[in-house]
Amino acid sequence: MKAVQFTGHGDRDVIEYGEFPDPEIDRDEALVDVKAGALNHLDVWTRRGLPGLDLQFPHVPGSDMAGVVREVGEDVTRVAPGDRVALFAGVGGDGGDDEAGGAAASPRRDDPTLSPDFHIIGEHARGVHSEYAAVPAENLVAVPEHVAWEVAAAAPLVFGTAWRMLIHRAEVRAGEHVLVHGASGGVGHAAVQIADHAGCEVYATASSAEKLEHAADCGADHGIDYEETDFAREVYDLTDGRGVDVVVDHVGDATYEGSLKSLRKGGRFVTCGATTGPNPDAALNRVFFNQLEIIGSTMATPEQAEEVLELVWDGVFEPRIRETLPMSETARAHGLIENREGFGKVVVIPDSEP
Repeated sequence: MKAVQFTGHGDRDVIEYGEFPDPEIDRDEALVDVKAGALNHLDVWTRRGLPGLDLQFPHVPGSDMAGVVREVGEDVTRVAPGDRVALFAGVGGDGGDDEAGGAAASPRRDDPTLSPDFHIIGEHARGVHSEYAAVPAENLVAVPEHVAWEVAAAAPLVFGTAWRMLIHRAEVRAGEHVLVHGASGGVGHAAVQIADHAGCEVYATASSAEKLEHAADCGADHGIDYEETDFAREVYDLTDGRGVDVVVDHVGDATYEGSLKSLRKGGRFVTCGATTGPNPDAALNRVFFNQLEIIGSTMATPEQAEEVLELVWDGVFEPRIRETLPMSETARAHGLIENREGFGKVVVIPDSEP
């Protein structure tokens, strides 16, 4: 088969699309004929290299895909050959069998994202941007016939991540004010839609008027061009000095200080990433004096992913797709993300697909 791959970390020129050994499935896995994949900023970081990330090269990237099940392992009952499926990439066990004490090692057995062995397909393990992919059957979600492959591939990671952040971690409520950073990106545009659906007043930041128009179409009530204005000052003015109840942030260092300034007393800052840097000034004085909550969130549980994907399949939420490219042009796809070109997700299709 052919697959996107790289043999070492580096710039976009390390990305290749070529022959790769056909995958073999374990007893709990399914072999999927990939019809579409989608990129996330995680793919860029994995390609560049992350502290502590020890990959087996050549590495196939990709955490989002959708396709048709072709074969299943002997223990698999969740899916069958011919099923239309999408992947949710977070993998975690119960953490209960280690010698250090079992239950103490896994603070929430019902939440695999808190398992000591939690990992993400495409980041810590071989990804799915290939003609075929062998993946745990438990990580597959049924895709109805009416859902396009590009939509099915683009939705799981970003909508699952944003759903957990807003609904299960920050616990947003109708009538609250929510600021979403990077509203033109995958998680950002999903968070705008989810906050709007929850009945919140949504403030979105982006780097151009065109992107803010897209954010408004997704449900943002207020758009702030962070290239043209101080977003914290703008939030202060728009809320008559009150501030917002929740900030959704995956940007990190560049927005952290302003995000804390944007929060009302007792507000919640929820983060799932740090694309501009992971170590901002903690500003503990503002945190304790204003009694702010700093909430971390990673991916979603399978149940949380299925909750939100049902709403995607029903058309309540819509993953916006900025461009669809053949997998042989994955380097270009990485460039679209790195250069912040366009709005929404970038989809890649195996070159063998029509």
